[in-house]
Parts: sequence; C-alpha cells; structure tokens
Amino acid sequence: MQYEPGLSRDELIEFATKTYFGNVDAKNMDDTLDCFHDEALFCVQTDFTRHSGKAEIRRMFEDFFGAYEVIIHRDFVCTVDEAHGRITANFIAELKDSEGNVTLLNNTNFWRLRDGKFQEVYVYMSGANVLV
Repeated sequence: MQYEPGLSRDELIEFATKTYFGNVDAKNMDDTLDCFHDEALFCVQTDFTRHSGKAEIRRMFEDFFGAYEVIIHRDFVCTVDEAHGRITANFIAELKDSEGNVTLLNNTNFWRLRDGKFQEVYVYMSGANVLV
C-alpha cells in the first residue's frame, strides 16, 4: 500500500538521520517514540525479530538504551523515494557498553512513512541483533 507523500526528499533525510537517530543517540525515549505511529511495525530482518506497536517498540528501546553507555549512528548514505514517503539509509552504528567494549555495525534501514511518522521499519544488521 502506498501513502500520500508528505515530506520532501530533504525532510525525509532530516527526519531519519537527525530527528530519529538524533533522539536514539541521545536516548530521548519520548522523542524517539514520537517518530512512530501507534501501530508501527519494526522488524530486524536479519534476525527474524518483529516489534509491533509502540508498547513493543518502547520495550525494545528501553533494553537497547540500557545496554549501551554510548550510541552513535553516523556516515549515512541515503536513497529516497519522495513520491511514496520511503527512505533507505546505510550507516555505521557505534555502540559502547559500560565496560568500554565497542560494537561496530554496518546497517541498512528501510523506512516507510505515513503522515510524517514511521509506519514500517526494516533493519538489516551486519552483526548480532542489538534490538531484541
């Protein structure tokens, strides 16, 4: 199903890389969740993991935020389908736990937006799933 386009190419990139990942990296739970529709679907395709609805997505982020002292998403390469409100980004996720161990992942996310918020998120992760 296609949704009416609502954001420009630049707005889609800003939303995914700055608004969403900016809030994830800062561990701003409420602002992170504001990026999603109530019934959003979040799937980690490489681990067959699915989180459906904001309650499940919140629990996923609570665990993720608690597991890492530092979360950084960087080096984005985006492809945008402005006409259909979709964006894809390849990026590095740099995670540091409380013991100083660093995990580097080369991930790709596919987002489908509806009315300026994520309706569907599909994540392809290069290593072990950190979003369980």
